[in-house]
Amino acid sequence: MKRMVLPRFGVDAFTIEEVPIPRPGPREVLVRVRANSINFRDLRVAQGLYDPRMPLPRVPLSDGSGEVAETGSDVTRFRSGDRVAAIFMQTWVAGLPAERYSASALGGAIDGMLSEYVVLPEDGLVLIPEHLSFEEAATLPCAAVTAWNALFYESRIKPGDTVLVQGTGGVSLFALQLAQMAGARVIATSSSDAKLERVRELGAAETINYKTTPDWSRGVKQLTGGKGIDHIVEVGGAGTFTQSLRAVRVGGHINVIGVLSGVSAEIPTALMLQKSIQVHGIYVGSRDMFEEMNRAIGRHHLKPVIDRVFPMQEIGKALEYMETGRHFGKIVIRQEA
Repeated sequence: MKRMVLPRFGVDAFTIEEVPIPRPGPREVLVRVRANSINFRDLRVAQGLYDPRMPLPRVPLSDGSGEVAETGSDVTRFRSGDRVAAIFMQTWVAGLPAERYSASALGGAIDGMLSEYVVLPEDGLVLIPEHLSFEEAATLPCAAVTAWNALFYESRIKPGDTVLVQGTGGVSLFALQLAQMAGARVIATSSSDAKLERVRELGAAETINYKTTPDWSRGVKQLTGGKGIDHIVEVGGAGTFTQSLRAVRVGGHINVIGVLSGVSAEIPTALMLQKSIQVHGIYVGSRDMFEEMNRAIGRHHLKPVIDRVFPMQEIGKALEYMETGRHFGKIVIRQEA
């Protein structure tokens, strides 16, 4: 079988290896991977910026979907032919986050999913919604679960709430779709009027171009009658967090997910105190969250937004494309049938 490996850091460093197809142990599952998707984390991994001390070589990518090719003798959750996706952290099945789960994160702490076949514990897989293709299902493990955790576990949104999403990457568009599914009103920001037109087509109630309106928090307050936003999906990081603090309502929620604009900044902590803001750091989610989300996605027939599809051997080009920021939604890798 073929698998992609990163022998050294650099988006141009990937090489294809030919290795034997692995065999599953008693409680393991052999999955024929059909599609993968990439996240900003995968770009940082390849650049050596996510964990410069990461042991190499490493098989990249946390996200992948496929079909069960073989099950171990003691497997009870799956059978051959089942359509599945891997969970981001293989040992986070349920409950609150814990430090130990990070050691099982695919494509970082351990080898990932950019391989024709992978062997994973049966506890590290979920069934995928029937209406989704493998390409669509491959977008779920990181971005969609992150958005679900932020909105329905930390923020506990309800119909009529306002939600702010930043940009048009995977997490933000999933947050838009999931929030709208729950009856919330979504306001979206982007630097591109063309992308803002597309998010309006997806259901955003209002949009703000943060390039032409640098003080976008003021615009958000106007759109909410001076009250501010109930829930913010904060993917920008250092460069946007202060604006989010100004935009959120008193007692509102900010879910910190990304670091697209930096990892550290001077924070007006007095504003956090004055507004009684709840700030949550979100690092994907558990298998229970993934399965709950899949039931909702199946019930509502939600379809992920895919921007472009690349073949496995063009993983470097896919990551370079992500770095440009031109994408709208998810970037997917399709493996040969």
